[in-house]
Amino acid sequence: MKLKQLEGSLSRLRQFQSPKVDLEQYLTRPHIASRMLFMAENSFGDIDGKLVADLGCGCGTLGLAASLLGANYVVGLDIDSEALSIAQENFAELELDIDLVQANVTKLPWKGPIVDTVVMNPPFGTRRKGADMDFLSSALKIAETAVYSLHKTSTREHIKRAALRDVGAKTADVLCELRFDLPALYKFHKKREVDIFVDLWRFTSS
Repeated sequence: MKLKQLEGSLSRLRQFQSPKVDLEQYLTRPHIASRMLFMAENSFGDIDGKLVADLGCGCGTLGLAASLLGANYVVGLDIDSEALSIAQENFAELELDIDLVQANVTKLPWKGPIVDTVVMNPPFGTRRKGADMDFLSSALKIAETAVYSLHKTSTREHIKRAALRDVGAKTADVLCELRFDLPALYKFHKKREVDIFVDLWRFTSS
């Protein structure tokens, strides 16, 4: 599947109707999700034929992209039942098969690698400090090969230092910088839309 085809498929998905601020729920825009998964597959071969987990999957955008790019198996995990219901509708609409699990991503019971690749757009940690690193820690524990994750560019040095020192990453590399156009979803948002620059990271576990 070509990049434009992937982005077009993702643009038709249902998204959050009432996002929850305490969970830092923001939709992963199609241009972000498509480039993230396209690079994971075409630069590293980490999607096609692989077992893929989407942590904090929300409405299922990243997991859907993985499935469309040929993942052998996709599981999406999220604590929010409403988000999982939307994700299920999205997968049904595209006639794709995925397992969806309601779970606290930061308290997974699994020990050792159970998937090849993890993809995620975790909380940035603005509402609950350290939430981004908690997600990354969980991801590195279950990924055999690699973790692909989005983090604010302004936190780049902190992410690299914490990943290598605190949560068990063997390597931590920024693949590219992307523009995350964030619409006004919550009452405290004063502007209709704000551009936030995010890094696409690829982590491997030690």
